[in-house]
Amino acid sequence: MTQPLDPGARRAILAAVDELQAESIALLSRLVRCPSTLGNEASALNEMARIYEGLGLAPQRIPTVPSALEGHPGFSPPLISYEGRDNVVAVFTPRDAKGKSLTLQGHVDVVPEGAADMWETPPYEPSIRDGRMYGRGAGDMKAGIISYVTAFRALKRAGLQPAAQVQMHSVIEEECTGNGALAAMLALPPTDAVIIPEPGPGLPAVYSAEVGVVWAWVTVSGRPAHVRDMQAGLNAIEAAATIAGYFKEYEARMNRAENIHASFHGVNHPVNVNLGTIEGGEWNSSVPTRARIGLRVGVMMGNSAAAVKADIEKLVAAAGADEKLRGAKIKLEFKGFMAEPCVFDMQAPIVRMAKRHFTDVSGGALRDYPSAGLTDGRHFVLHQGVPVACFGPDAENIHGIDESVGLQSMHDITRTIALTMAEWCGVEKAS
Repeated sequence: MTQPLDPGARRAILAAVDELQAESIALLSRLVRCPSTLGNEASALNEMARIYEGLGLAPQRIPTVPSALEGHPGFSPPLISYEGRDNVVAVFTPRDAKGKSLTLQGHVDVVPEGAADMWETPPYEPSIRDGRMYGRGAGDMKAGIISYVTAFRALKRAGLQPAAQVQMHSVIEEECTGNGALAAMLALPPTDAVIIPEPGPGLPAVYSAEVGVVWAWVTVSGRPAHVRDMQAGLNAIEAAATIAGYFKEYEARMNRAENIHASFHGVNHPVNVNLGTIEGGEWNSSVPTRARIGLRVGVMMGNSAAAVKADIEKLVAAAGADEKLRGAKIKLEFKGFMAEPCVFDMQAPIVRMAKRHFTDVSGGALRDYPSAGLTDGRHFVLHQGVPVACFGPDAENIHGIDESVGLQSMHDITRTIALTMAEWCGVEKAS
């Protein structure tokens, strides 16, 4: 049973967060300048190591080792090598552990910026306009990471520190496998609760459920020919488009009311199939030999990643029998997400406490948010049975053009995490 936070301590912590606001914005700018797309996360990981050292903590590198993880149900087939991309964690240990332990977790990886010329300002040059910071990863989810770091620093500035172990995880590949989070989670002892400050749907929210995801890659090899003999060839790009079309009926079927879990009632079209990438062809005047498409398929509760994988195999086999694809060679691969759906416990004490503190500091409310996307939170819930409060700053255009985060919202999240950490863990005088 946690003890209510002393009013004097509460005032001191909130004052400290206010004093640190400008510094937190500067830290976020530094982190956004790190172009930490897949395989390029080193600069952001090194920045996090420096930030943890600035908290007086010793950063630890935790490698992601597929051979050690591949037997775990949370593992997803990787896309690239993990060499030089170790996760960074830090662990705070109190003098006298009396409270409940806590993990503060966030991912440093970002999705590609897309067409940089469409951004109003360059994606990795943070720009503040009308109270928002623009830049790739500003919202998803570097602002959340800086919020938990600043929350911890605020306790110290107020002359306090948590009276329980606090782990901080900065991980890779939340956007494609979740293997970084899995590696960090398994390398350290479980804590009593987890806070992940992921952005919500553009308004204050806490994740109540999230779909699973399966990534699939289909390579079609056709019959090349000169364009003047086009009918003698088999166009691999057109064949790939035919295969992608088979997934539309499947998507509609998966979104029928009888296939939607109660957690998503009232949510329009929560199971999405996305044709995310396509590559192929050699020459405008040649019938293309080969094309490769990348698909993202959602997984609803009551279904499983394994079952959806089997569905994808059947769909691709059915498409391969289509008359339009006669003579084509089709290769199906599964790399990237093989992730299960997850329901979060909205009655968990850590969730209720975070909601209460958010209302106190902002005057608003964290609404329950069933997400058609996914987070690293599933690992802690599904594989450790640890409750997760997943809520973060107001972010717009994540994965899109001109991604941004609201700085006042970031400040409110920082204050919420600071008060929640202090009450959950208890406090003692800072060393």
